[in-house]
Amino acid sequence: MQNKKKKRKKKNQKMVLWSSLGVLFAFLLGLLIAGSVYCSSHFIKGTIINEIDASGLTMEELESRMREYVLTVRERTGEGSYITETITGDQIGVTVSNTDELNGILKQQNILKAISSYIKGEQQVYTVENLYAYVDSALMTAILKLQGFQESFVVEPVDAHISEYDAENGYRIVPEIRGNVLNQTKTIQTVETAVDALLTEIDLEKAGCYEEPSVYADDAKLTERLAQMKQYTDLRIVYHFGQQEEVIDGSVLSGWLLVDEETNKVSVSEEKIDDFVVMLRKKYDTIFRSREFQTSYGKTITIEGGDYGWWMNYSQEQEQLKEMIRNGESGERIPVYYQTAAVYGSQDYGNTYIEINLTAQHLFLYVNGEKKMESEFVSGNAARGFDTPAGIYGITYKEQDAMLVGENYETPVSYWMPFNGNIGLHDAIWRDSFGADIYKKSGSHGCINMPYLKAKELYGEIAKGTPVICYYLDGTESEQTIGQPDAEKAQAVVDSIAKIGTVTKDSKKKIERARQLYNDASAEQREYVTNYEVLTAAEEAYQSLKK
Repeated sequence: MQNKKKKRKKKNQKMVLWSSLGVLFAFLLGLLIAGSVYCSSHFIKGTIINEIDASGLTMEELESRMREYVLTVRERTGEGSYITETITGDQIGVTVSNTDELNGILKQQNILKAISSYIKGEQQVYTVENLYAYVDSALMTAILKLQGFQESFVVEPVDAHISEYDAENGYRIVPEIRGNVLNQTKTIQTVETAVDALLTEIDLEKAGCYEEPSVYADDAKLTERLAQMKQYTDLRIVYHFGQQEEVIDGSVLSGWLLVDEETNKVSVSEEKIDDFVVMLRKKYDTIFRSREFQTSYGKTITIEGGDYGWWMNYSQEQEQLKEMIRNGESGERIPVYYQTAAVYGSQDYGNTYIEINLTAQHLFLYVNGEKKMESEFVSGNAARGFDTPAGIYGITYKEQDAMLVGENYETPVSYWMPFNGNIGLHDAIWRDSFGADIYKKSGSHGCINMPYLKAKELYGEIAKGTPVICYYLDGTESEQTIGQPDAEKAQAVVDSIAKIGTVTKDSKKKIERARQLYNDASAEQREYVTNYEVLTAAEEAYQSLKK
């Protein structure tokens, strides 16, 4: 009985096994049949046709995808934001033109190849000639209609650069503007490639289709150039001309800068510096210019001639200013002058000057606006053509005990104050009177002859550079004269003897001069020489030193 049960159980187990195997076989057969049916109508995973991923698509779906094709194009605005536009298959006239080869690909597929591709991740790559087509001109039209090619939409790229100089902020780097100018050739190529591959979107910026600036704000060369420019425009050089001021600062220097594009070196135009100094000279030099002058006679006159006034040595000033700028030095600057005047302005002679009325033969000395002295004089001999020239001059130098030498004379004077070449003020102890019209027939060779004591007084009050204002003024003719008595003439001898001082081997000239003045004096004048014994003693002492 037990054996029968065992046999029955074993038989049942075999029947279940065969039934299971039958079901599995039927399932696998059905799967194989279904897979074969699927492979006959769908492209298997990994199928790439003309760079189009056709995995899982039926031929109808692939055709539909090609016919309903839409390409989304991402573009950049001029402000840096983004927009998108589309190019559709309808716009460019897409047509499917080779279905035979597509059917051939489907026929080549089988379930085993599908399973292998799925497991191994293999790709089946096909190139189908004339798979689909589009109208080239239609695509070109669609591309050129993109916003990126419309003039109103386009912003040109601008390189980062250094700004114009601003008085408040100076120079600064202006950042670049990327803009959105498309490179037409690159853009057309990029879109055509995308359409050929049936890509659904492209980014023109990522594809490198835009013209970009060549210089950016962080450019090392630009930063270095800015630093050099600021080094100059941070300078401040100030000239003072009386109440007026001339300033060389960034607003001026910015117009003088030169940039060598090859070396990136910044320099200052020497021509501009030269022009600036020439401007200063023309504006502030007063030498050889006419001036208005208020005479002591109440009349304002215009005085021409003379060499008094500000006279800039502009060539040296140009070089020194260039050096100052090159060295990066700020500060106040005084120009280099050949000659200066008392003050700046049209009345550059100031309020300390010698006023000489050649018509009245009368002079005045003003010191700080106050009349200090006045005197008659004798000027150049008009009859002989030695008229003293009008004009404004300056005392060239002062000298005591000078010898005036001419073509036919040698005349010793005690106080010599030249102002116009060989023309000057000096004492004239050989004259008995001064003023009126003496000069017309008995005048000098052009100098201003003065009484001894007046010349001595004047000499003590003036300095080198003191203005001398000479003019003729009709209506001021005078008959007034002053005399020069023997006592005053003798004073020149007394003073000359007094100057000998302690006798040394170097005293010869002083002794000889005093002796000459004494010998030239009249008997009446000698009576007023109170220190004659000093002269004789000095002569004896000097002779002793020679032994």
